[in-house]
Amino acid sequence: MAGHAAEAAGHGIDLVPIVVLLGAAVLAVPLFKRLSLGSVLGYLAAGLLLGPSGIALISDPQSILTTAELGVVMFLFIIGLEMEPAKLWALRKQIFGLGVMQVGCCGVLLTGVGVLLGFEPIVAFIFGMGFVMTSTAIVMQILGERGELSTPHGQRIVSILLLEDLAIVPLLALVAILAPASGSDDIDLITRVISIATPIGAVVLMIFLGQRIMNPFFGLLAASKLREVMTAGALLVVLGAALLFEASGLSMAMGAFLAGVLLSTSTFRRQIEADVEPFRGILLGLFFLAVGMTLDVGTVGQNWQIIGLSVGVYMVVKGVAIYAIARLLRSSHGEAMERAVLMGQGGEFAFVLYTTAAAAGIIDGPTNAIFTATVIVSMVLTPFLIIGLRFVTTQANEPSMDGVEQANGLSGRILIIGFGRFGQIASQPLLAMRHSVSIIDNDTDMIRAAAQIGFKVYYGDGTRLDILRAAGAGTADLILVCTDQRNQTTHIAELLRDEFPLVRVMARSFDRAHAIELVRAGVEFQIREVFESALLFGGKAISLLGASEEDTAEVLEGVRGRDGQRFDRQLAGEDWRNLSQLLISNAQDQARESGVSVEKEAAESAAEQSTHPASHG
Repeated sequence: MAGHAAEAAGHGIDLVPIVVLLGAAVLAVPLFKRLSLGSVLGYLAAGLLLGPSGIALISDPQSILTTAELGVVMFLFIIGLEMEPAKLWALRKQIFGLGVMQVGCCGVLLTGVGVLLGFEPIVAFIFGMGFVMTSTAIVMQILGERGELSTPHGQRIVSILLLEDLAIVPLLALVAILAPASGSDDIDLITRVISIATPIGAVVLMIFLGQRIMNPFFGLLAASKLREVMTAGALLVVLGAALLFEASGLSMAMGAFLAGVLLSTSTFRRQIEADVEPFRGILLGLFFLAVGMTLDVGTVGQNWQIIGLSVGVYMVVKGVAIYAIARLLRSSHGEAMERAVLMGQGGEFAFVLYTTAAAAGIIDGPTNAIFTATVIVSMVLTPFLIIGLRFVTTQANEPSMDGVEQANGLSGRILIIGFGRFGQIASQPLLAMRHSVSIIDNDTDMIRAAAQIGFKVYYGDGTRLDILRAAGAGTADLILVCTDQRNQTTHIAELLRDEFPLVRVMARSFDRAHAIELVRAGVEFQIREVFESALLFGGKAISLLGASEEDTAEVLEGVRGRDGQRFDRQLAGEDWRNLSQLLISNAQDQARESGVSVEKEAAESAAEQSTHPASHG
C-alpha cells in the first residue's frame, strides 16, 4: 500500500496529505462540536495528532501553515464586505480609542512581565507585543458560530482586532529599526524611508483601485454570465490585495480587509461573498489544523517551566488588563469577563513578528521557538477557558424559580414553545376557542409577568428533548414554535421531526431563507414574522391613495399568490440567495397585470436592495 502511494506520488500530486487532512477535519470537528467543545478545538486537536508531535503523517506543517494563512485572509475579506465605510467610520472611536488603549496598556504590562521573566528589554518587548495581538481567526470563528459579529459586544471586539492587526505595521517597522546595523548610515536611512513610503503607497493604490476599477471590473465579468469567471475574479481581488500588501511589508489580512471594505457598497457584494465563502471555510479550518501541527511537543517538554510560566502569567495579566479596561469604559461584568477570556491568548500575527525579529537578529532560534510555543499553547487553551467561563456563568446566572413551575407532565393537546410578542398573539385565538394549550418558555421574568395577566406559562427549554417530552410533545396534536432566534427555531423543528415525526408542527420564520430551512426540516406551516403585517401595511397605503376595498383585496391576494409561487420554485431547488432576478421578474409581472410601466431604474433599484436578503420578509 505504501509502495503504491509512493509510486502514485512520484507520478503526480501527492494526495495523501490532502486526504489525511480532510479526513481528520471531517471526523474531529463534528465530534468536538457534539461534545460542545467547539470546532476550533477540534481542528487544533486533529492537527496535533497528525503533526510531528503526534503520529507524524504530516512532516512539514510550516508549509501548510503558510498556505492556510489564506483562510485568515479570506475571513477578513468577508468581514470587510460587511463593514461599509459609513459603519467603519461609526466605529472609529472604538477602533482608535478602545483599541489603542487595550494594545498600549497590554503592551506595557506584558513587556514588564517579560523583563521580570529574565529577558532583555528589547526581547521582552517583542515577546509582549506579539502576545498582545489576539488571534483574529479564533475570535472571529467563535463570534461567527455564536452569531455575535453584528452585536454591540461583537462590534467592540472586532474594532479591537482591527486595531491589533493594524499594529503589526509599525511593529514590523520598529523591528527593522531595532535590528543590528549592517551597512552605512546613508543606506540604512534610504532603506527606512522606502520601508515607510512603500506601505503608504500600497494603501493609496488599493483605495484607487477599489473606487475606480473594481466595480467596473466585476460589471464586465457579470456580463459574461459565467459563474466560474465571477469566482475567479473574486479570488483574484482577494489574493491580489493580499499580495500587494505583503510585498509592501504590510499584513496580507489587512489588504484583504481593505479590499472588502472598498467592495462593501458594490452591487456585486453578495455574489462575491458567496463565491469566496467556501474557500474561506476550508482554508480557515486548514489554518487551525496547521497551528495544531506546528506545536512542537519536544520544545514544550524541554522548556516546559518557562513556557508554562509564560503562558499562565501572560494570559492572566492580559486578561486582567482587558477586564479592567472594559469595566473602566462601563461594560458589564459579564461582557468584560467574556472579552478577557476570549482575547486572552496570543495570535497568528505573533508568528510573523517573531519570525521577522529572528531574521533581523534580535532574537535567536531557540527563543523564537519558545515564544511561538507559548502563543500556540495559549491558542489551544482558549476554547477550554471559554467552555469553563460558560459553565461558571451559567451556574452563577441560574434564574430564580420563585413562582415559576417546571414543564413536567403537561398534557395540553396544543404546545406553544416561546411566549414572546409573536407567541402571545398566536395563543389568543386558540384560547378563545377553548383549546387545551400548554405554553413553555425559558424566560422566568416573562413567565411571572404573564401570570399577572392570567396566562399560565411553564418554564422549559424547547431545544432540549427531555423538556419537550415533559411538556407533552409526544402526545400533542399540534406544536407551535414561536421562538425569536432563527437557529433555535430550526433546531427545535429538526428535533421534533426526528423524535416526534407524527406531530404536526407550525413555526415562526425569520425570512425567506429561514422559511425554506423550516419547510425542509419538516414544518407543516410556517409564516415569516413580518410578511402579513408588511402586506397589510402596504394594502392600507394603496387604500389611503384611493384604492377601493375590492381592489385592495385583489392586489394583496395577487402579491400573496406570486410570493407563494416564488417560494415554491425556490424550495424546489432554485438559488434563494439570488433574489435580484426574482424581484425584477415580480415587478414586471405586476406591471403587466396592472398596466403600469415599470422603469428600468426601478427594477435595478430592486436588484440593488436584494443584496440584503435578510431584510426581505
